[in-house]
Amino acid sequence: MNLSKYSFGIGDRFGLQGKSQLKAIIKAKQAGIDIAPVWNKSFREHIIVNSNPSDTREEADDAVKSLEWNGDYFVDADHINLSNVDQFIESSDFFTLDVAEYIGKPASQEDISSFMDKNKKYVGNLSIPGIEQPFHISNDSLQEISIKYLFAIMEASKIYNHIAERKGTQNFIAEVSMDEVDQPQTPVELFFILSAVSMYGIPAQTIAPKFTGRFNKGVDYVGDPDQFAKEFEEDLLVIDFAIKEFGLRENLKLSVHSGSDKFSIYPVMGNLIRKHNKGIHIKTAGTTWLEELIGLSLSGNEALQLAKSIYRKGFERANELCAPYSTVIDIDQTKLPDPSEVDFWDGEKLANSLRHVPDHPDYNPHLRQLLHVSYKIAAEYGQEYLDLLNKNAETVGEQVTENIYNRHILRLFKL
Repeated sequence: MNLSKYSFGIGDRFGLQGKSQLKAIIKAKQAGIDIAPVWNKSFREHIIVNSNPSDTREEADDAVKSLEWNGDYFVDADHINLSNVDQFIESSDFFTLDVAEYIGKPASQEDISSFMDKNKKYVGNLSIPGIEQPFHISNDSLQEISIKYLFAIMEASKIYNHIAERKGTQNFIAEVSMDEVDQPQTPVELFFILSAVSMYGIPAQTIAPKFTGRFNKGVDYVGDPDQFAKEFEEDLLVIDFAIKEFGLRENLKLSVHSGSDKFSIYPVMGNLIRKHNKGIHIKTAGTTWLEELIGLSLSGNEALQLAKSIYRKGFERANELCAPYSTVIDIDQTKLPDPSEVDFWDGEKLANSLRHVPDHPDYNPHLRQLLHVSYKIAAEYGQEYLDLLNKNAETVGEQVTENIYNRHILRLFKL
């Protein structure tokens, strides 16, 4: 099973927007860009909204059948580990092996010694084609990398082997993810992480490192675009070199988690993947849920009132809702409008405050991030929320398709 050159993670918290999401992928194909849709949903999200992995498979299959999509598509068990992967085995064919929590836990001395011996030939000046300056590798720095990352990759190998025993090695795609941490992985660290990926037999097709800068949920990149461009290009070149050095999958590519809405660096990523003829995987998961809120706001009446109620409860429960996402959000609560003020807004005002159009005078990235993590509240409304989505399906669906195609695909691929 091979992942296409370009792929988009199109997560859907409540499982009702599969067709609207796929319409954006179809529009891209009609414009000359083949993108494989990957419906992704994490264990955490399933728990919060009371859904099952089989629901995601059903949504994807139904969208594909209804719109007569004949391209590749996948269902991702997003951010799974050994404690929860079994629930996804039957319905998923893409597994994001999340080992961020194991970074920094040292492997045994025997394993570290084996890794050091395998990579001792790189001690000294490591020259990677395309990167102007060689990287200086010392025994100490190599050992530091092994202590920091080796155990995490060994854990990824355990998860991969567990899945492979049940599905067979040819029936799923593996991604190694280590993005939800405080410190980014440097290109040098990525090189030796990929050495470990090879050493422990993981045929990864995507790798999701933590990049420099902030990749907050649903809002633009925060950081130095020039520094990001330098490191992103070096990562591409490191992967190209590592494929040859370690015998990794030839289609191995970078995966950008929390990659939705990174508008200021989409041109950077787009230019560099075209320059080096590389693929990319972009995850846009939470933005679909936000587009549902925008659609409900624009629909007015009881739909608008529900959107306002979700904001009010999100405002009141901000600390609870933000805690699980502390590494990927930055909210200044002093810049959140008081719910009593929002009560007087019309649908256009709420939609414009939430919609990610950075130069719009109403846009509020703090409100957007808070509502991004407030889907738990919508889930608590249960059938009432789902009924309003269905009642206003046309307006909501238009927002979902427009977001993925106009604000993401067009920017990244310069269509």
